[in-house]
Amino acid sequence: ADWRLALWTLFSVLLPVLITAWCSFQRSRRQLLIRDIFRKSKHDWHYTDLFGQPSYCCVCAQHMLRGAFCGCCGLRASESCLKKADQRFACKEIMTRGAGAAQSSIPHHWVRGNVPLCSCCVVCKQQCGTQPKLCDYRCAWCQYTVHDECMVDSLKTEECTFGEFKDLIIPPYYLSAINQMRKDKKTDYEKVVPYCRKHWMPVIILANTRSGNNMGETLLGEFKMLLNPVQVFDLSKIAPAKALQLCTLLPCNAVRVLVCGGDGTVGWVLDGIDEMKIKGQERYIPQVAILPLGTGNDLSNTLGWGAGYAGEVPVEQILRNVMEADGIKLDRWKVQVTNKGYYNLRKPKVFTMNNYFSIGPDALMALNFHAHREKTPSLFSSRIINKAVYFFYGTKDCLVQECKDLNKKVELELDGERIELPNLEGIIVLNIGYWGGGCRLWEGMGDEPYPLARHDDGLLEVVGVHGSFHCAQIQVKLANPVRLGQAHTVRLILKSSKMPMQVDGEPWAQGPCTVTITHKTHALMLYHSGEQTDDDASSLSE
Repeated sequence: ADWRLALWTLFSVLLPVLITAWCSFQRSRRQLLIRDIFRKSKHDWHYTDLFGQPSYCCVCAQHMLRGAFCGCCGLRASESCLKKADQRFACKEIMTRGAGAAQSSIPHHWVRGNVPLCSCCVVCKQQCGTQPKLCDYRCAWCQYTVHDECMVDSLKTEECTFGEFKDLIIPPYYLSAINQMRKDKKTDYEKVVPYCRKHWMPVIILANTRSGNNMGETLLGEFKMLLNPVQVFDLSKIAPAKALQLCTLLPCNAVRVLVCGGDGTVGWVLDGIDEMKIKGQERYIPQVAILPLGTGNDLSNTLGWGAGYAGEVPVEQILRNVMEADGIKLDRWKVQVTNKGYYNLRKPKVFTMNNYFSIGPDALMALNFHAHREKTPSLFSSRIINKAVYFFYGTKDCLVQECKDLNKKVELELDGERIELPNLEGIIVLNIGYWGGGCRLWEGMGDEPYPLARHDDGLLEVVGVHGSFHCAQIQVKLANPVRLGQAHTVRLILKSSKMPMQVDGEPWAQGPCTVTITHKTHALMLYHSGEQTDDDASSLSE
């Protein structure tokens, strides 16, 4: 009896362990098979544990909660049918091949089932996708939807017009023609359709999947669905300078670039455009629009693109805004930091400034935030958390006052004229109107007749702050900054001790040095006038 009890006890313990081990083995084996299919496939497959809307497998037509979907054509399949779906259905091609390479049009690319909610049939104008099953068709290029019963043979072979965003899409046959011309060593691209079309303004999407609230991954898929996948780049995998070379295959002065990221990502892209100028590619320079995914987004706010994007506006509307935006210029500035001593053997550090330069409490907050994010990057995946950390370090500085008596440690010159400084803790040099996540710093409370700060006048606005608490008062319009003046050239000399500095949110601790800020170049940007943020509401939310 004792042996029998021992055996049963051992069996009851080992059985769950063996079942768990077997299930784990099968799961890992299944994941390896899925990963292998993803790697070899021409589809842009992604796996999800839960679809956001009712979904049906394109092979077996069964309802499914989890499975794989293609980020380019929208095809959806369950795990068991994934291999069949990959072999049976083609994804939309970025270039036409074979006999189709010489064409100037392509037919619709119909995908059955899982049509967008509230879409209407182009034939009968009635709603599609209303039945709880795999039904109806959607074109992966023009996004037109058609009922099963309305689908006729003429629609299957009909030429696709590329729909609403035809002026933004780079057609597959265009890239094929350009590729053939490059092989033949020809450069007269203007003969290729739609190069000669008057209103064609192809857009290039550059998304930083690591910015702010980590929405970049989702946006990449949505833009690939609406455009040619070759137009959409992930900046975590390819540098902007390399992605921007696509502009050289497109019409001069017609390309628009949409940067999905924070102000740092925008600066990175503008540096890539400067590299194009160095290579002699000035005629291919694109105009830049912004979809703000960062924490501060002051440049985006200045150009009318809003203080932050959280998915509240459909991607289709974003593309419409890019089409309707007006071109403007943005001043870019050279910031040269020359260390004192060392017999001038060290090369000066050189930065490019788009937004602002500062020394003092706001640079200290940025430095502490940056150090904290480097240690635990996984914690900083939300814009709210990022601002909460800034608030914590700002409150701490109100008590400690690490930057006090700054006026005794620095000298300031504006256009060669020395400025007498009052008692300050920080100095901020502005190129744009917004600062600190939505505050119009130069105007302050708006109760004094100062001219509005501009980003294209070749002038810098220089202000001082008395500390972190003073910065907070300015944010909520309870105080004005100490306005020190406007200038074309700013020179700041740090005589002693080490102080925090920052250029466009990139902070560092700096010893005695001379900082010289001079005009560098202009950037071609896009201004959206319809979504200008109300700074009263923005300040209140802060």
